Amino acid sequence: MNKIGILGGSFNPIHLAHLVLAETARETLRLNRVVFVPAKLPPHKDPSALADAKDRLAMVRLAVAGNPSFEVSDIELRREGPSYTVDTVEMMRRRSRWKTEVFFLIGADTLRELPAWREIRRLAKLCKFVPLSRPGAPAPDVKELAEVMGAREARAIIARAIEMPLLDISSSDIRRRVANGKSIRYLVPEAVARYIERKAPYCSGV
Repeated sequence: MNKIGILGGSFNPIHLAHLVLAETARETLRLNRVVFVPAKLPPHKDPSALADAKDRLAMVRLAVAGNPSFEVSDIELRREGPSYTVDTVEMMRRRSRWKTEVFFLIGADTLRELPAWREIRRLAKLCKFVPLSRPGAPAPDVKELAEVMGAREARAIIARAIEMPLLDISSSDIRRRVANGKSIRYLVPEAVARYIERKAPYCSGV
């Protein structure tokens, strides 16, 4: 059966931990491919801290260019309004006519936010959530998730959790380093570092 992973996010900017996360999930779940989906207006992010969408998209494309199992979709950047996951997954399934299993990759710390996601019950029918956790991280409290989605679905989500390699890299730290004139080498792919140096999308602030 064809198996697709979706990795969404602001990618502000994309960094090596994102790529390691995607490759670990691809290998563990035996995915045919992982689709990176940069968000235009993440509902829970401060838009003033976001680089321009075209810059974030360009950096993601540069970052994944060397992996034939990685793809990039600009579906959220072409859509007006906030980037709601349920709309994205539904549109991607409808347009591509995927006859496949769809796995949505999320950070384990995001599980507590799932009950507040738009149409979460319908979304859970469109894809399978896969939590990605750091080594040694405490088990997530899924009580609220179970109340919204049911105990069976909540247990299924937790059972699909994948432990990630420990890489302490964050987009916010990279933005701070760029704004302060510090090196980001070995934190982002070399092509992304060159893009940031050339286009300077983060020099005006963090």
